[in-house]
Amino acid sequence: MWGADIVMIGFAGLSHLGIVSSIAIASKGFEVMAHDPDFDLCQSLRDKRLPLFEPELENLLEKSQPRIDFSEDVNDLAGCNPIFISADVPTDEYNRSDLSAIRGLTEKVAKASKGSILVVLSQVTPGFTRAIATAMQQRGLDGSRLFYQVETLIFGRAVERALSPERYIVGCSDPKQPLPQAYSQLLSSFKCPILPMRYESAELAKLSINLFLSASLGVTNSLAELASAIGADWSEIEPTLKLDKRIGPHAYLKPGLGIGGGNLERDLVTIKHLAGEHGTNARVINSLIQDSRYRSEWVLRVLYAELLSKKPRASIGLWGLAYKAGTRSIKNSPALALIASLNSVPIKAYDPQVQLTWPNLAQTKSALEACRQADALVIMAPWTEFTTVELSAVRQHLRGRLIVDPFGTLNPRRCQEEGLIHRKLGSSLTFGSKNIDSEVSVPDYT
Repeated sequence: MWGADIVMIGFAGLSHLGIVSSIAIASKGFEVMAHDPDFDLCQSLRDKRLPLFEPELENLLEKSQPRIDFSEDVNDLAGCNPIFISADVPTDEYNRSDLSAIRGLTEKVAKASKGSILVVLSQVTPGFTRAIATAMQQRGLDGSRLFYQVETLIFGRAVERALSPERYIVGCSDPKQPLPQAYSQLLSSFKCPILPMRYESAELAKLSINLFLSASLGVTNSLAELASAIGADWSEIEPTLKLDKRIGPHAYLKPGLGIGGGNLERDLVTIKHLAGEHGTNARVINSLIQDSRYRSEWVLRVLYAELLSKKPRASIGLWGLAYKAGTRSIKNSPALALIASLNSVPIKAYDPQVQLTWPNLAQTKSALEACRQADALVIMAPWTEFTTVELSAVRQHLRGRLIVDPFGTLNPRRCQEEGLIHRKLGSSLTFGSKNIDSEVSVPDYT
């Protein structure tokens, strides 16, 4: 089996990651069998009805349909090689991972797969893959056929990342040995670097990537806040950093509302716990977590300083409920946190993909409708659609003039021309002559 060419590639677990990855591989010309125990989910995918939103994914599924099938029977994975374990890893309210389902699924597929290569694609904590490989050996199964591959999913860019990966990081029981032919053949077809390493290194590599991203976000937000306080503009500083080879053109330098989406938060918590277990210093992790919580309340601080302190029962229009543009995911969404904090304030909201029920929330069918008779407009996710809305129409629909636009979705100059007050992260115009972040204490609206 190990020397065999690819016949069919298997996936076990149709999470966001599993669905995108399986369809992307099928679009490359490979035959794919994708398994999930949820019959309704498999039937929906067989009918080409996607349970999630990703740009271009619907077209990719249409293109790949002849080469991919979805099955609720794990035995249909027999004969597939390799088989990817791609189920979701749930987290609790403290962002701690629950790996019991991944452990059970991996063991189940190992028994049903009759010697196929198994690749854990779901994100796990260091030590997980080797423990599974050892357990397989104890059951008389070949643990060396188990690999761990670092996933590169980014919500809203999942198709792009799946079709054009930067590199493949592969955890192995023995990285000195060549990868099995079928697995190597698949990875090589994507024409990017392949980096084999021991299990623990690959598992920590994923955490390391997200920690560096988190650090970039934290430092950027701190400097953007300072820029606004001293009369600078972060958008003018950003290009200077991207031209520095030590930082680079792809660095995370856009100010934001803390860390959202769940994955980065989960990894910070994981590293914090690992550091505690092994006695290493994790103060920088604690600092990033605390900073993210502080950043997430920026919009609330601006709203209170400029509107709610004067008019506590003001009406708010809100654009963007997803945790970021290009996705339906609302996990750790700054918009939801804001809505919860303003539980006594009426809010009308619009999002191109998300439907949500909340006591003080009324959803609208258009962006302009969310502005109607609102005292302020808040833009919590920078969907491209929002840039096409006529600002003159926004001004006509709003009762007030304040627009809180942390990501700079709208053109500040055009807003000013329409008589609107535009507030953006990292701009000295955001706070005028005083620093809202350091001087304003926000009351509890719940």
